[in-house]
Amino acid sequence: MTQPAMDDVSTATTATTAAAIPSTSPELLLSPLHDAHVGAGAKFSEFAGWKMPLEFSGVVSEHLAVRSSVGIFDVSHLGTTLVRGEGAVADLNRILTNDLDRIGPGQAQYSLVCDDEGRVIDDLIVYVFGADDALLIPNAGNAGVVNDLVRSRVGPAVQVIDSQRETAIIAVQGPAAAELLRAVGLPVVMAYLGVLRDTFEGVEVVVCRTGYTGEKGYELLLPAEVAVRLWDRLLTAGASLGVRPCGLGARDTLRTEMGYPLHGQDLGGEIGPVEAGLSWAVGWEKPEFSGREALVAGRDGSLRPRVRALVLLDRGVPRAGASVHLRPDGPQVGHLTSGTFSPVLKVGIGMALLAPEIGPGDEVVISQRGRWLTARVTPTPLVESSPRD
Repeated sequence: MTQPAMDDVSTATTATTAAAIPSTSPELLLSPLHDAHVGAGAKFSEFAGWKMPLEFSGVVSEHLAVRSSVGIFDVSHLGTTLVRGEGAVADLNRILTNDLDRIGPGQAQYSLVCDDEGRVIDDLIVYVFGADDALLIPNAGNAGVVNDLVRSRVGPAVQVIDSQRETAIIAVQGPAAAELLRAVGLPVVMAYLGVLRDTFEGVEVVVCRTGYTGEKGYELLLPAEVAVRLWDRLLTAGASLGVRPCGLGARDTLRTEMGYPLHGQDLGGEIGPVEAGLSWAVGWEKPEFSGREALVAGRDGSLRPRVRALVLLDRGVPRAGASVHLRPDGPQVGHLTSGTFSPVLKVGIGMALLAPEIGPGDEVVISQRGRWLTARVTPTPLVESSPRD
């Protein structure tokens, strides 16, 4: 097994990040933390209509900081939707695929939003504060569609409030995440997928035990006007812990090492919950949710392609869209949905939609730029991470 050259690494950590297109368009939305990022020398890219930091000190160093100590991310481009009113959670449970009856106040759940044909519109986290009070965090590019669908299907007593532009979201991720939050006076004692409300400088902060890196971590939702002060406090308090500000490039490499799907690449379109390995996020026994009839009809996963993780055995970095074969010049058995360089494994890794008969341990070849790259289908996560609980 050989390792990618450094030029492979640098291109992999930018070109393979979803929707990462360098842009200086004045029409792009800016995070409440934008000026702080400019002052820190961040490199920016477009993410779903937002100008967001791609990297600060470099994707690899930021990635390794999260795996070994702690990093903080600005993810204020994510949607923030308040769903409030009599029966709000019950109404959501008739829309989202997962079963909200499995959780209670102070808990969060990963779920999907599907259309009537069972296609995944988005994946999201729903936070429940009470029977009449919930919070949805959809992906940035899908927030408007999700909000419209929810509004069209909740009862007249329920309000669906888009607070994306008024809210900042800071993700604190890594083995030292709890220590860092404790240092700035925020609560840390909660189970994985727990959520509670606290205060910072007199304003409400929602503290969530969630994240997209596989490490122990928290996501903090707070009013946009105090975001810079909390961001600066986290950097100051975390200096002795080795904290690093991290861009969305590292967020992408971290999630790929864990095998977490990215909507629009590893999920959505032809890739439904069964193909993506997300059957666990569907409450199959629920009598009602958006797309239920179509999903139940196609529930048998044994005959359907599946998204699998790949680890390269050759030098190179896999690219989304590349075709996958069992042997050079053999018939195509799938295609890459995501590809990048793993800073921990120091090899190319990816995710691919593969024929159902191909599973962990099998070797395949990827056709890319006139080369054949050998890869092994590997169970996820691809790397060990710190305990989340």
